[in-house]
Amino acid sequence: MEYRLDDPHAASRLMNRLRLKHWALLAALSDMPVLAQAASAVSVTQPSATKMLADIELAFNFQLFERHSRGLRPTPLGEEVVAFARQSQAGLARFLEGLEIKRRGGHGQLVIGAIMGAAPDLVARAVAEIKRERPLLNVRILGETSDQVGTLLERHAIEFAVGRFSSLMQHNMFAFAPLANETMQVVVRRAHPCARQRALTLAGLTVWPWILQPLTSPARQLMEEEFTAVGQSTPANLVECASIFATLQLLQASDAVGVLPESVVRDHVRAKLLRVLPVAIGKDLKGFGVLTRIGEPLSETAATFIAHLRRYAGVTLPPLPEPNPGRASSASKLPPSSSRP
Repeated sequence: MEYRLDDPHAASRLMNRLRLKHWALLAALSDMPVLAQAASAVSVTQPSATKMLADIELAFNFQLFERHSRGLRPTPLGEEVVAFARQSQAGLARFLEGLEIKRRGGHGQLVIGAIMGAAPDLVARAVAEIKRERPLLNVRILGETSDQVGTLLERHAIEFAVGRFSSLMQHNMFAFAPLANETMQVVVRRAHPCARQRALTLAGLTVWPWILQPLTSPARQLMEEEFTAVGQSTPANLVECASIFATLQLLQASDAVGVLPESVVRDHVRAKLLRVLPVAIGKDLKGFGVLTRIGEPLSETAATFIAHLRRYAGVTLPPLPEPNPGRASSASKLPPSSSRP
């Protein structure tokens, strides 16, 4: 029997019709539109995947995918089903990882996303604090830029993120609680020809090679506004790099110019590997903060970690959604350490 919204038993019937393998195939199709590739990803043959997809569409009683020469494209309703499948698979993976950690004697795990601008200060201190309290907690930090952590949060690959909105539509999906602002600095390698010049302008620096984040990142969007403000186009000699670590290495190995958060370049400047140029960026990036999925409660562990972030940021914020002690990523709290930084 097909899925019907007006049927009070529709959910149970759908669960009986569709197995975990069906949901895994849908999640794979979100990343691999070619059915043969998706079938390989979930370890089934293409004929089996074709039959599974037909069974899924029969169960829902509507078409989930349009067939094209280059593969499958989700219909509007299909996108909703695929998104749920992806979220379910991510949640199941996190649950199993946390369960395995507890089986080995650990105390669960916490998986978060964080932009690099927040990592050297707030995130690092909060991680050190929660590890003092819960030494056996497994903490995993993913992402580097706001667009990356936003995608991870949307896909349920992380429980929450420390970052900022990278697109307007994210306001409909995520709640935002501000933590701090981020000062951007123009930097070059220590021996760069511009390093000892004083009369520098952003317009003048556009003749040099540049290393910038991809267009989807808020930092890049800020720089595009800055170039426009001084009447310049995007530098022609450009490397786009989403990795902060790779950007720092490229800056030290070339005559390129980069713009990075002060917290990221601070240690490199102190070590005399990079030099901050006296070129003012007209405004700071919009403040970063805690991003959570709207309407979804946090685990107790996540709520505790966010409380540490707030304390180190020195801000008092409205309460986040009530923590859910039953979430798989929660951990048994050990007595807090008496030591404090």
